[in-house]
Amino acid sequence: MWSQRGVVDYGLAKRAVIRSLRAGRSSRRDVCDAQPYLLRAARHFGEPTERLCPVCESRNVTEVTFVYGEALGRHAGQAKVAAELAAMAHDYDEFRAYVVEVCQGCSWNHLTVSYVLGNGPPDLVDQA
Repeated sequence: MWSQRGVVDYGLAKRAVIRSLRAGRSSRRDVCDAQPYLLRAARHFGEPTERLCPVCESRNVTEVTFVYGEALGRHAGQAKVAAELAAMAHDYDEFRAYVVEVCQGCSWNHLTVSYVLGNGPPDLVDQA
């Protein structure tokens, strides 16, 4: 995405959770706790991946992107698809996108990455 910046990768945290699960320090119930809203968002707004779920290993995970920021108004907190994000990056000031991977089979979910999008403060010259 053309304006993507401020990227935070949560891969280390994800690996720690999976390692804890496999070592028996966490239960599957602890890590497979996706809320119904998140599962619905994955079904309707999620983008399929080729990555197997690290817990059940029977289904591919789906990535769901949620957006937050003062400039978004009523769009803040909503799930968006890639095409919408590209348009929003041109239309809005700075906002943050959070990508969550979700398994619709076992309800595994984990934040994978977050980043900032947007065109920055509006150009006051164009508004004159």
